[in-house]
Amino acid sequence: MSHLGRSKKSDGEVKSFVWNISLQHMDEESLSGIDTIIHLAGAGVADKRWTKKRKQEILESRTQSTKLLFDVLKKGNHQVTSFISASAIGYYGFESNDMLTEASPAGGDYLATVTKQWEDEVDKIESLNIRLVKVRIGIVLSERGGALKEMMLPVKLFVGSPLGSGNQYLSWIHIHDLCAIFCKSVEDRMMTGVYNGVGPHPTTNRAFTRAIAKVLRRPLFLPAIPGFLLKLVIGEMADIVVGGSKVSSHKIQQAGFSFQFDSLDKALRDLISKN
Repeated sequence: MSHLGRSKKSDGEVKSFVWNISLQHMDEESLSGIDTIIHLAGAGVADKRWTKKRKQEILESRTQSTKLLFDVLKKGNHQVTSFISASAIGYYGFESNDMLTEASPAGGDYLATVTKQWEDEVDKIESLNIRLVKVRIGIVLSERGGALKEMMLPVKLFVGSPLGSGNQYLSWIHIHDLCAIFCKSVEDRMMTGVYNGVGPHPTTNRAFTRAIAKVLRRPLFLPAIPGFLLKLVIGEMADIVVGGSKVSSHKIQQAGFSFQFDSLDKALRDLISKN
């Protein structure tokens, strides 16, 4: 097992190697003895305000890292037979209230465009006769931070409220189940193509906020925060929370995957108990 990143880690049993995406260079020794690549690289979408520079970084951190891996694999000096890539349900955009499946078309907004270009680069891997799996990840719930921490804080401070209309859907997944999907993607050689990495029961922003309040035993009495106000505060990035998508997990379940955390209440009780 090897780790490939921007800096070398020396504090674990896993071998660590460095790549430089901007220079399109990587230590090819990182692929020695490796038969499966799990590609998770990409600048955090919600980490910083979406300036022109940041939007370019979000795109190129995904497309250029994938291009670098493709170019190295194309040389053929490796034993890689499987390539498992992260993607995102942002692929579908925020333009539909219908249940979205892996066969649904790409959206037309910024995140959909980024994800589509990202997947276009990933798809080239398949031309190398390598098994390809793409996991379109939803909103990941984790005790270590991310969306759940940000959504919990206002509720803890007694100022929690739905965002935007509150009726937009959140297609969420517990971090444990997401990791299990990636493990299955590695081990199940029958899996190929795209799978939605979301739980089986998407819910609205309003219901999600109420569920957090219930588990935390906090009241909710404030009205929903208008979408235009969110856009004034955080800019175009507000589309992530004002918009939403209702995404199906049917395909991964048909592949034999069983969710440990199949209800929002169960997921929240598990994660909030760890905080």
